[in-house]
Amino acid sequence: MLECVINISEGRQLDTIAKIRSQIGNDVLDIHSDYHHHRSVFTIVGSKTPHQLAELCAKQFDLSEHIGVHPRIGIIDVVPFVPLDDSTIEDAINARNEFAEFAASELKIPSFVYGPERDLPEVRKRAFVDLTPDFGPNESHPTAGAICVGARQILVAYNVWLKNSTIEDGRRIARELRSREVRTLGLKLGDEIQVSMNLIAPDVAGPAFVFDEIAKRAEIDRAELVGLVPARVLTQITKSRWAELDLSKEKTIEWCLAARNRAMQNFE
Repeated sequence: MLECVINISEGRQLDTIAKIRSQIGNDVLDIHSDYHHHRSVFTIVGSKTPHQLAELCAKQFDLSEHIGVHPRIGIIDVVPFVPLDDSTIEDAINARNEFAEFAASELKIPSFVYGPERDLPEVRKRAFVDLTPDFGPNESHPTAGAICVGARQILVAYNVWLKNSTIEDGRRIARELRSREVRTLGLKLGDEIQVSMNLIAPDVAGPAFVFDEIAKRAEIDRAELVGLVPARVLTQITKSRWAELDLSKEKTIEWCLAARNRAMQNFE
């Protein structure tokens, strides 16, 4: 089984997001929408559900109307395929390429791939500059833009909100935390400052580690998990800290998969 964590460049039309969710069945494990990022993260499983979601979003949303703080090149901005326990990175690469071919042929949206060949930040930096799409037309779709389609291992998307800090503080902290294991951005969201992170190696640098590193540098208002976390990461953290770190067993991939499987059995 593969997990697919699709990042959609739409976080404000929540009624439309809910309608789309209702159309793609029980394969949705989690949805996280953010107004300022103007982004929704769908955590899903199922081989055809990513295609359904992409088709619905391409029809519904328009990139030219998008204003948000998060970097983006398309409406269906990032589509990573992630091997779970019974799958391999080769399975994820095959699913990645199949999805990119679908997007190019059926939706006419160009796709850039990432994974073993190059990472996502490189694609964002080079797309349509000195990097042409791996699949599809050489120009952005007029309303949907382009897609970054990837194959990667599990990561944790995690945000920490600061108190009494400036955007300069947020950017400085982001620079100081940035490493091979932690990708960071310092962002101003309305009147608040956020350090937004992808924890690439959460077993090495997980939510507790980055939270404590930020706490050394600034006063923290709150933490926010975006999407789901592997159960093994949760077990490495003292349970008494879970609430502070915005973690719980109900926010693990394993718990949500079990709930999905129960719902499917009841439906049958």
